[in-house]
Amino acid sequence: MRHDHIISAKQLSREDIESVLDRAADIAEDPSAVADRHAGKLLATLFFEPSTRTKMSFTAAMKRLGGDIVDMGPVDQSSVKKGESLADTVRVVEGYADALVMRHPLEGSAKMASDFVDVPLINAGDGAGQHPTQTLLDLYTIRESAGFDDLTVGIMGDLKYGRTVHSLAHALTTFDATQHFISPESLQLPRSVRYDLHETGASMREHTELDEVLPSLDVLYVTRIQRERFPDENEYREIAGEYQIDAETLEAADDDLVVMHPLPRVDEIAPEIDETSHAHYFQQAHNGVPVRMALLDLILEENA
Repeated sequence: MRHDHIISAKQLSREDIESVLDRAADIAEDPSAVADRHAGKLLATLFFEPSTRTKMSFTAAMKRLGGDIVDMGPVDQSSVKKGESLADTVRVVEGYADALVMRHPLEGSAKMASDFVDVPLINAGDGAGQHPTQTLLDLYTIRESAGFDDLTVGIMGDLKYGRTVHSLAHALTTFDATQHFISPESLQLPRSVRYDLHETGASMREHTELDEVLPSLDVLYVTRIQRERFPDENEYREIAGEYQIDAETLEAADDDLVVMHPLPRVDEIAPEIDETSHAHYFQQAHNGVPVRMALLDLILEENA
């Protein structure tokens, strides 16, 4: 990797992405080949927001590479509770590890923190900003299930606050992909993201209804309406449950439609979809381990 820090999907070229995906495919085929490659290395995990898949898959990835984890633990049991600044926290923790993974509720926090450390820092989500490692596993899932040639992707749900959406939308502009964004008007893409996509020449359209585009989709990427991001509870209540899919919804879809979701889900995908050939979201979550193994392998190799 040519980058000391992984902060945003926007910094990743197609070459960067494909190098991670190719390495992930090799690892998925034979995990034992990298089992001791980074023995003695430590990854520090700093999660200022709750996480299940991202934190656990980074932990599994580092351990499967032969390394280990030092974890900050719950925020309310750390020095943050005493008023320690983020800058001071990361400057201290970098002395304990060979790389840092950080999730924080404030957009831009990962970029700011990276300015204070010399070891590689990976953004595991910064508020409504970016989530580049989720994007890499999303792209790996798309490549393995649908391919990248003449791809049509629908992205549905919370497009305003969804950092996974912002990251994936940027990354897809490096491939031959048409993107359809489906959401209520109040949760459409932020103007800044829309502007960036237009600047790259992205093929994109915005919709309020799924029906009009569903038959043309190769991939449907569903996101939950994120209650925790809404400044107004009443605004959330007006929209919650508005965008849901079930078996009846997918009757109009192509037989090979790939349904993805970054998880956790609430009620936006009915459980009956889980047993269909459309459902790829659990495999998508499992792909987080080989993809994050590949990313850590490349970063630690470059910074050895």
